[in-house]
Amino acid sequence: MASAQVSFSFPMGHFILFVFIASTIFHLQQRLSQMEPRWSGQNPKLPPALTLSPQVSPSPQVPLSGGKRPMAPQLEGMWTINAIGRLGNQMGQYATLYALAKANGRPAYIPAHMHNTLAPLFRISLPVLHGATAGSIAWHNYHLDDWMQERYRHIEGRYVRLTGYPCSWTFYHHLRPEILREFSLHEHVRREAQAFLGALRVRGTRPRTFVGVHVRRGDYVHVMPRVWKGVVADRGYLEQALDWFRAHYPAPVFVVTSNGMAWCRQNINASRGDVVFAGTGVEASPGKDFALLTQCNHTVMTIGTFGIWAAYLAGGDTVYLANYTLPDSPFLKVFKPEAAFLPEWVGIAADLSPLLKH
Repeated sequence: MASAQVSFSFPMGHFILFVFIASTIFHLQQRLSQMEPRWSGQNPKLPPALTLSPQVSPSPQVPLSGGKRPMAPQLEGMWTINAIGRLGNQMGQYATLYALAKANGRPAYIPAHMHNTLAPLFRISLPVLHGATAGSIAWHNYHLDDWMQERYRHIEGRYVRLTGYPCSWTFYHHLRPEILREFSLHEHVRREAQAFLGALRVRGTRPRTFVGVHVRRGDYVHVMPRVWKGVVADRGYLEQALDWFRAHYPAPVFVVTSNGMAWCRQNINASRGDVVFAGTGVEASPGKDFALLTQCNHTVMTIGTFGIWAAYLAGGDTVYLANYTLPDSPFLKVFKPEAAFLPEWVGIAADLSPLLKH
């Protein structure tokens, strides 16, 4: 009896495919086992050209976490300054606060009274500290002399109120472009001053050089000799100052402002036709006079912060009254001429003989 045989056949194509897959898996495992020790304990790094700094957004067009851009660090505390005196004094206080707050890394705020004085004229940027807020803060009052000192760069305290009458260029001159921007005139104020100057004529021709002249009178006429052993500008000084510009510039025109315009008309020689008495003389609203002075090319000043600031903003050449107190004047304890007048300004010594007669 013949036995039955069952044949089993495995297609050759399937066998070859099986061998290929098994071989591929085996070699892949071998490669992975060789690479693993190099990455053990550390994360694989991107090539140097693709390494991203953790402080930089991968793309400037893609906002960081939650759609928010990184914010500048917020300054802590609050600094302000006392607002006393008139326009020139408060300009000095503003500029000093601006500079010292920046030097000490503190935010600066100005009193509402200072804002009311300066904002009608200038494009100031410091925020206003309202009275209710100021009254709720325990301030550390810090007195300033009228010249910069090293210790003012290291003032301690988060809530500081600067006091005194600082005006010296030594506080803020290193920030001159910023100070000029803070005290830039509003456009309508500037245009009004420019229109006045543009209409002036000297002997029928339009002048090319405008010299602003500020003559401080008022209370200083009595305060300087009685309190400070000093003098104010006299007729002789003003004649020398105007002649200095006549010698240095062809056909200048002198634009005179003062809080004593009647005195100026009597004591400034206008017979040459190059002097214009332009000032209103109204101390309560000095904006027009100040704007005229700043739009001139050069300055003649006498004494006082109003004239100092007019000269500082105008630029150009400045002639000022120098040595206008006796050597033993108490004024020199609170005022340093070298810290008030820029080194390049030209000083003409005052006549102190009236003080020596008494």
